[in-house]
Amino acid sequence: MKLVRYGPAGKEKPGLIDADGKVRDLSRKVKDIDAGTLAPAKLKELAKLDPNKLALVKGRPRLGACVAMPSKFVAIGLNYSDHAKESGNPIPEHPVVFFKSQTCIVGPNDNIMVPRDSTQLDWEVELGVVIGRTARYVERKDALKYVAGYCVINDVSERDFQLKKGASQWNKGKGCDTFGPLGPWLVTTDEIRDPQNLAMWLDVNGVRKQTGNTKTMIFGVADLVADLSRYMTLLPGDVITTGTPPGVGMGMKPQQWLQPGDIITLGIDGLGEQKQNVVAFKGKRAA
Repeated sequence: MKLVRYGPAGKEKPGLIDADGKVRDLSRKVKDIDAGTLAPAKLKELAKLDPNKLALVKGRPRLGACVAMPSKFVAIGLNYSDHAKESGNPIPEHPVVFFKSQTCIVGPNDNIMVPRDSTQLDWEVELGVVIGRTARYVERKDALKYVAGYCVINDVSERDFQLKKGASQWNKGKGCDTFGPLGPWLVTTDEIRDPQNLAMWLDVNGVRKQTGNTKTMIFGVADLVADLSRYMTLLPGDVITTGTPPGVGMGMKPQQWLQPGDIITLGIDGLGEQKQNVVAFKGKRAA
């Protein structure tokens, strides 16, 4: 199945994508695409539904993040050897873990906002993993049983915040508002035979910047779920973004940074595509 959340920001409804690529309403079956919906038993129940008997959503509604607010948005750094090299870092012996804030999560086609004082805004296409069962001290051989599905993620990054102003911690440059587009949909594991063989790409203004495949990840999905579950309990609905292939702006010579007016498009085989406009910060200070 391809599960979606559609509608205005903050008022999204659950849905699924039918065989014609149209959105069908699931709001009479589930409250949201959340922990309860992602449980194995519930997913099996939804898989038995006839999409043609669900109400068709007219038009082209906005798509929200494909998962309702997760308890954790865990990110993995330097997980492709070529990307580690272009970043000037050694290949890690263990997964590099940081967190993206819940408030960075937006829909797959929502605008990316340049933060105040930003000078080095960057892009990163990544495979997202959505947890479906509580995972604690999971063995690698069993790890994929705890995954509900996969999605596309743009791990938007502000490198000056991340590397210079973060005092060796990356969170400042990873968790700004709009830095976590999720979707367009969550694809359940029955549709993805092998998460370690998915082609991925990202363009800026129609120019290809990143081309990669999840088969070149240093730590695969099973490795990451097993490793993370040793240090934190993963809950249904939690999201893991698994690292990016080479081709980020920071690694280019000369370096390239996103500017207002730029358009980013990205996608992963079988998981759909995203498109974001980069816009200038227009917010105000809190009272």
